Amino acid sequence: MKEGKHLTLAIETSCDETAVAVLADGHTILSNVISSQIDVHRVFGGVVPEIASRHHLKNLNPVFAAALEEAGVTLQEVDEIGVAPGPGLAGALLMGTAFAKAVAFAAQKPLVAVHHIQAHIMANLIEHPQLEPPFMALVVSGGHTHLIGVEGYNRFRIWGKTRDDAAGEAFDKVARVLELGYPGGPRIDEAARLGNPDAVPFKRVYLEKGSLDFSFSGIKTGVINYLHTQKQRGNPVNVQDVAAGFQMAVVEVLVDKAMMALEQSGYRTLVLAGGVASNSALREKLKAASDANGVELCIPSPILCTDNAAMVACAAYHKQRLGRFADLYLDVWPGLSIESGLDLLDAKPRN
Repeated sequence: MKEGKHLTLAIETSCDETAVAVLADGHTILSNVISSQIDVHRVFGGVVPEIASRHHLKNLNPVFAAALEEAGVTLQEVDEIGVAPGPGLAGALLMGTAFAKAVAFAAQKPLVAVHHIQAHIMANLIEHPQLEPPFMALVVSGGHTHLIGVEGYNRFRIWGKTRDDAAGEAFDKVARVLELGYPGGPRIDEAARLGNPDAVPFKRVYLEKGSLDFSFSGIKTGVINYLHTQKQRGNPVNVQDVAAGFQMAVVEVLVDKAMMALEQSGYRTLVLAGGVASNSALREKLKAASDANGVELCIPSPILCTDNAAMVACAAYHKQRLGRFADLYLDVWPGLSIESGLDLLDAKPRN
């Protein structure tokens, strides 16, 4: 039963995870049901958008029912419906957004639309409810690598971002050439634990002096060139050492840039977010750097790093407190900017 709590139900389908969650008072998880498509896409070595969309269509109803049952609440007890209509894969976003609008209309519940990266950042508030803006966020995922100043619960400033590959994208591509399997991020992490990060050094790319932007395509190319050279020379390749050297080169740049962003912004709190936030080396190095620099660090549990609906519910809860709601005209925005595109998610006056 509800028992006076504020309940947010949220839906997440930005890529290949079909997820529905119910959150109480913005931080207590009553349910967080995730249907993964990893096994479906593994044979292709990556997510196939059309296949992902079809599986969302198939999975949404049972995942929705399971989330309500696990939470022990009815739809009528829910206070609002949250959804992330962007960024992400267009077809996948359409499935979740259409479903959320249908539920909101049928149950006569308010609809709250949040940015997918906003949701990743706000996942930290679930386990750290004392956390309040302003703070700096390092968002590292398969599609995004950003340093974002969180100035409010619905106000963000991009301090730095990747100019080419996202870190997670580079992990996936390197895992593929190393034949480690899919998904690439966890496979690289596992292999790197068995390797020597100093055995095969790769260049750290920092760009111009003082820049907070990232570039990871060069290190990906460096790994490919190293493998080709070793093959041409007939030399054996220690895959674990290559994975460890590659991972450390990426992690050190991420950590160094995060510390630079804190220095430039004056913020003393850093949060980590996104799927790559589960990487063990990144978590360890970021913790050590934060301790050395007197920085308060928040890192969500691994289940809240990957795409999930609890993070969407948390972001929606805080947004509805600001009185920001969407309407049934809500569209999807595959390339939505967190800095300049948030107004696109809110209800507009209609003639």
